Amino acid sequence: MTIINSVNIDETFINQLDRDKTSWVYNALDCCITADVYNELIKQFEEAPQNVKDTYAFTLAKLAPIFEMSLRGVKIDRAAKNKSITELTKMHDELDKKLQYLMQGVFDCNINYKSHVQLKNLFYGMLGVKEIRKRNTKGQYAPTVDKEALEKIGAYNLIARPFVNIILRLLDIGKQISFLNTKLDKDNRMRTTYNIAGTKTGRLSSAISDFGSGTNLQNVNRKLRFPFIADDGKYFLNIDLEQADSRNVGAICYSLFYDELGPEVAGAYLDACESGDLHTTVCRMVWPDLDWPENPEEWKKYCDSLIAHANDSYRQLAKKAGHGSNYYAKPRTVAAHLHIPVKVAEDFQRRYFGAFPVIQKWQEWTIEQIQERQELTTLFGRRRLFFDRPNDPSTHRAAIAYAPQSMTGEEIDRALYAVWKAFPEVELLTQVHDSILFQIPFEAAEELTPKILKIMEVHLPLPGNRDFFVPLDAAGGWNWGKFDENENPEGLKAWTGKETRRRQKRYLRRSPKRLKKTLRL
Repeated sequence: MTIINSVNIDETFINQLDRDKTSWVYNALDCCITADVYNELIKQFEEAPQNVKDTYAFTLAKLAPIFEMSLRGVKIDRAAKNKSITELTKMHDELDKKLQYLMQGVFDCNINYKSHVQLKNLFYGMLGVKEIRKRNTKGQYAPTVDKEALEKIGAYNLIARPFVNIILRLLDIGKQISFLNTKLDKDNRMRTTYNIAGTKTGRLSSAISDFGSGTNLQNVNRKLRFPFIADDGKYFLNIDLEQADSRNVGAICYSLFYDELGPEVAGAYLDACESGDLHTTVCRMVWPDLDWPENPEEWKKYCDSLIAHANDSYRQLAKKAGHGSNYYAKPRTVAAHLHIPVKVAEDFQRRYFGAFPVIQKWQEWTIEQIQERQELTTLFGRRRLFFDRPNDPSTHRAAIAYAPQSMTGEEIDRALYAVWKAFPEVELLTQVHDSILFQIPFEAAEELTPKILKIMEVHLPLPGNRDFFVPLDAAGGWNWGKFDENENPEGLKAWTGKETRRRQKRYLRRSPKRLKKTLRL
């Protein structure tokens, strides 16, 4: 046996070893150093509060259902997938022809839209657009033509807009084709590997499976979910947390400032979350001059049906405004994401923080914690240390977003674990940050669904004996896409207590027509 003193290991020593011994040393150090770190951390852990210990114990416990979910995967309708690839490829080629025709007509040359060098030359050279710069991986500010930059160029430069529109659609279609070409396993299932320690917030991350197939199933484009289908005799049940991040912000503010400000002020934002549709309320703050109906019950439908920009309704953009403001976004950032003037964003935030002053107070408190202690603990007891510069605005934004996002991950994971423990007939398929996709026996759907919804409620006691939990929303169907009577009749449809549809003998064999809308300019 070769004995190596790890104290003497340096680059010169490693270079003298053959390939096998280098691997042995590396793996041995990997084990030993990890054990040393664990032994030091466990000493600190023994002095931690009980809720921190409980959170750690739960993290270990949820390994079993998450591993089971990774192994099971989700069945894919290969025929629908292949048909979509064919249609999208045709769309891509037609759009590329349009781009080359435009380039030939204006500049007498062709372009490879996948080349950043050629795109920079097109926009910042040929078209004379003012450069948009962003910090690169080397920490230097350099010209960029990423999606955000292209959207800015298209917004203010009318001459460049036709080029931007086609290129953005080509990039989007390319991503869709790439996803649909993801390698499947031999049983026609797509799998992913979940990592319980993959994020700083404690939320799951996912990537290519351990078998070299599949991909990240937590970031699947909603337009491309329809090829994911339930197994024979099974029924999909997708359960979402409703406005989880916003409600968690409300719970944090209420807990922190209940004694100082009283329940009315401390709970104003949480009350708004629980008493109606928060995003509609925010929408009225951003765009008070819209032609709002006199009946408040019609406000949600009204702002959700009006398109504000691209494919986003006013309500969808209002959701971004609320989340952005909660997470310390300044008016200029909010304006950019909502495609509105900065003055409108300033007016909105003045109304928003005027109605919910406790949010700014929570943001200031969080920044003080980072500057003084560089540590935060959520209401569930998940603690995070912040090692970045405590006075850097990026550190402040990360810290402010940490607790609400971490709580959302904790809530969905605890719900997932509760279902796994209570109902062995329920098969976990995938977790998407604030939602879970199950499949259950179809004949048991009416009986199981209300029981599942009940057991998934994760309750937290707040000051003043206030009970807090995030409500759940359920939808059922036979594929993961959204229900449409004509385009996707077997897609997910809001659960109303009973499923009146019946599964067709053949799976969906055509791609939804909405894919073709990507071709429109």
